[in-house]
Amino acid sequence: MKNFTLSNQVEIPAIGFGTWLLEGEKVTEPLKIALAKGYTHIDTAAIYQNEKEIGHVLKTANIDREKLFITSKCWNSERGYEKALAAFDQTLADLQLDYIDLYLIHWPANETQFPENWEELNAETWRAFEEIYKSGKAKSIGVSNFNINHLEALSKSVTISPMINQIEFHPGHSQPELVEYCKQNNLLIEAWSPLGSGRILENELIISLAKKYDVSVGQICINYCLAKEILPLPRSSSEKNIEANLHSADFELSKEDIKAIDEMPADGFSGLNPSTVEF
Repeated sequence: MKNFTLSNQVEIPAIGFGTWLLEGEKVTEPLKIALAKGYTHIDTAAIYQNEKEIGHVLKTANIDREKLFITSKCWNSERGYEKALAAFDQTLADLQLDYIDLYLIHWPANETQFPENWEELNAETWRAFEEIYKSGKAKSIGVSNFNINHLEALSKSVTISPMINQIEFHPGHSQPELVEYCKQNNLLIEAWSPLGSGRILENELIISLAKKYDVSVGQICINYCLAKEILPLPRSSSEKNIEANLHSADFELSKEDIKAIDEMPADGFSGLNPSTVEF
């Protein structure tokens, strides 16, 4: 599989296995299938409530740790320096790992919920992330769901810049301004819900392209991410789809078809605006 290279020269597999909504034991069988099919990049988060189960599967999978790329995220209730450090230690313990490959701030403290101190709160959380990174217990660090203003504010206080921004990205919600800003600032974009939470699979353009290339609609969405140099994190419990998703780079969308997807009207958006969410 192709890898992307982060700003700190760490390599990350170009398609990850997402585990959102696979809570508790629901993650066990899909993860076993994903590992058996060849996935090495696994994305989780404390709020997904499946880190312990993922840790157990990884412990018993008999796969060389160095061949795996494991991501987790610090939840919103654990923002701030001390809380973020403690949250990371808990994640490491639940995953039964000595280190993780990537640790992300799950959502920014935003200007709506914290109008007085959102910038300070993000900066203090990031200070903990820098310490975690320097310890070697996280090989890379980054953010998730940060808009441009959140990234700009954070940049004022960092000594180590984020390496990734994981955002909602899919046909119908491609966030071109944010993507361009991240690329200019050497942040790799990861795409959560690259299939638009499934709703985009009913889009007429995507269906027509799937027929044209003789692939699944999901593979069109994932290939689109890769064509834009964005790392997709598809989730599935279906063995057929888990395998198909991993082979989404086996064809090449034409420039004309990429442009057509770029110009799609808004579709499949979750409605979660990082500047206004209140959780």
